[in-house]
Amino acid sequence: MCHKNGKSLSASLKNAFILILGFLIKMDNKTIYALSTVFGKSGVAVFRISGKSAFKFFEAMTNFKLAEIESRKMYFMPVLDIDSRETLDKCLVVAFKAPYSFTGEDTVEINCHGSKAVIRSISDSLSKIADFRLAEAGEFSRRSFYNGKMDLTEADGLADLIDAETRLQQEVALKQMGGTLFNLYENWRERLVSLLSYVEAYIDFPEEDIPQDTVFKLENNVFKIIKEIEEHIQVNKVEERLRDGFQVVIAGPTNAGKSSLINTIVKRNVAIVSDIAGTTRDVIEAYVDIKGFPVVFSDTAGLRESEDSIEKIGIDLARQKIADADFNIFLFDAENTEPEVFKDYIFKNNYLLVANKCDKLSADRRAELVEKGCVLISAKHNENIEAITDALHKYFNDMYSASSAHLITRQRYKEALKECLDNLKRFNLSKEIELSAEDLRLACRAIGKITGRVEVDEILDKIFSSFCIGK
Repeated sequence: MCHKNGKSLSASLKNAFILILGFLIKMDNKTIYALSTVFGKSGVAVFRISGKSAFKFFEAMTNFKLAEIESRKMYFMPVLDIDSRETLDKCLVVAFKAPYSFTGEDTVEINCHGSKAVIRSISDSLSKIADFRLAEAGEFSRRSFYNGKMDLTEADGLADLIDAETRLQQEVALKQMGGTLFNLYENWRERLVSLLSYVEAYIDFPEEDIPQDTVFKLENNVFKIIKEIEEHIQVNKVEERLRDGFQVVIAGPTNAGKSSLINTIVKRNVAIVSDIAGTTRDVIEAYVDIKGFPVVFSDTAGLRESEDSIEKIGIDLARQKIADADFNIFLFDAENTEPEVFKDYIFKNNYLLVANKCDKLSADRRAELVEKGCVLISAKHNENIEAITDALHKYFNDMYSASSAHLITRQRYKEALKECLDNLKRFNLSKEIELSAEDLRLACRAIGKITGRVEVDEILDKIFSSFCIGK
């Protein structure tokens, strides 16, 4: 099909101008440097320098000539004070020629000894090199994004990897850095861009009706993408928990052994253990890594009727915690209490009935409680505690397995996907075609907010690739 395209691209070109302007505002021509390791006493510290003048470092702070330096080869050399030329440290230094670096720019990495004196002296000298300035927080990764070395989902994955405290958090972050989310979202965006290019092509021919089979194909493809995005959002329930921790509440009557249990699980004394009823009045929380899953345990006030106003507040907090928890451990003293005491607190299938003080029970009593689905433990003697942690691991692992392939790791992803859905659900070709095109354009832009990709050049490519030869 031969056609021209004019006014229909004005909005897209405006978006491109805004993007370029934003790029110029957020980046300058200065070469940036920063300590990439934690400041403090350590065996090794690493400085990173990035920018068009990065290789000035060799002339300013070493005796090496730039012509002697090969890219991606490590050199052992004295690093000198820029003014006095005294040796600050003997370092391992490596240069990366653009674009073969983390940022895509000329980059130098200095591996020095990690004493505070060495770090300060090298930092002071770097600050005196012309065109050098101290990097802002995240600026190396931001330059990497602007230079096409990573998309925003990979940048988020890198941030999560740095913050990872459990093996599972590490695994999820590495998957995201490997492009699992980017590939999924980019597939949707590319399909929408292709659909948009078809709609854009018809805008300049208002006198011609879009063939009915084309209308059907366009609307059907939009419907398929809507279903895929909806399913993606629905199966993701654990994304924030993997970062912040699954919430597990230990609840039960007074003197059931809740404080003893949480102390046993976390392997330290975080809660006061006492025979006095009502000792725990507030919610006490402790973080534990259970086979890779980050878990926040909450020890709550004993569930009972009380006239003490302070204790009442703690009991109300306990009830709210039970309602909000990802998983509840209902603990009771098996000598004096029956599991039916929790009948008013079981809201969903996310709990475990735990009979404490089983070391004091007869064989018949044990068999009776097992028949009722209880796990028998002794918090005091650390007996069968692994049955609780195994049950927690199975429950959270089942949740994780359902969505681990494409886990939504940021709330902003979910918000952008919902924005995309809102626009796609408004799309139909029975209204003004310009409005239909705008629905698709806004949907593309919403997904672009996640990855940092915009559709302007691709729409142009799609449109102009369909021109006749010689046009």
